[in-house]
Amino acid sequence: MSTEPGLFIGLMSGTSLDGVDGVLLESAPGTPPRVLAHAARAFPAGLRAEFFALNTADFDELHRSALAAQQLADLYAEVVATLLRDSGVSAASVRAIGAHGQTVRHRPDLGHGQTVRHRPDLGYTLQINAPALLAERCGIAVAADFRSRDVAAGGQGAPLVPAFHRAVFAVAGADVAVLNLGGFANLSLLFADGHTLGFDTGPGNALLDYWTQRHLGQPYDAQGAWAAGGAVRADLLAQF
Repeated sequence: MSTEPGLFIGLMSGTSLDGVDGVLLESAPGTPPRVLAHAARAFPAGLRAEFFALNTADFDELHRSALAAQQLADLYAEVVATLLRDSGVSAASVRAIGAHGQTVRHRPDLGHGQTVRHRPDLGYTLQINAPALLAERCGIAVAADFRSRDVAAGGQGAPLVPAFHRAVFAVAGADVAVLNLGGFANLSLLFADGHTLGFDTGPGNALLDYWTQRHLGQPYDAQGAWAAGGAVRADLLAQF
C-alpha cells in the first residue's frame, strides 16, 4: 500500500434521502484528511420519490432500480464536477471516488434464528448504484460495494462511518464516543488502545423527517424549530 498522499473524492447519499454530499480530500496514512472542496446537490423530487418507493416491493422494481441507479450516477457526477471546478484539481489527479450508492433494503439478520439451522449468510444489504457509469462520466476509478463482504462474514454491513471517526476524532490516550444522527443513528466507540466499535442505535432523522413532511408539509424540521416547541417527557427520559 502506498504511503504517499493522495487525492480522493467521497460521495454520500444517506437514508434521509435529502440529497448527495461530496468532498474532495487529501489523505495520507497517519495524518488527518485535509478537505480541499465540498459540495452538495438536493435529490430531484422524482428521484427522491422513486427511492422511497423502492424501499418496498412493487411492480417492475428491477427495471426501475436500474433507471434510478443511472439517475443517481448522473447526480453524483454533477457533484464531482463541482468539486473539481471549485478546487482547480483535474480528474487525472484523483486516485478514486468512493460511492456506496443508495440503500433501499438492509436485512443483514435475515438468516439469524432460522428454524432449520443458523444461516447468517442469508442476510443481505442492497444499494442502488451504477459505479461503472459514474467512472465513465468522471474519468476516475470508482470504489463501491462497501457493505456486502461484512454481511457475508456475519456482520451488519453498517455503519460505515467508524473508520472515518477514528481518523478524525480519536484522541491519544482517551476513549471517545461519537454519535452520528443521520437517517438512522449510529454510535462509534474509539478506544484508547486503538480498537474501534460501531453499531446502529435505531432511527435518527428518518421518522421525524417523514412526520414533518406528512403533517407540516416541510422536508425536515429546520433548525429543530418545531421540536423546540415541545416539552420533555420526564417518564420517557427516565426510561432512556
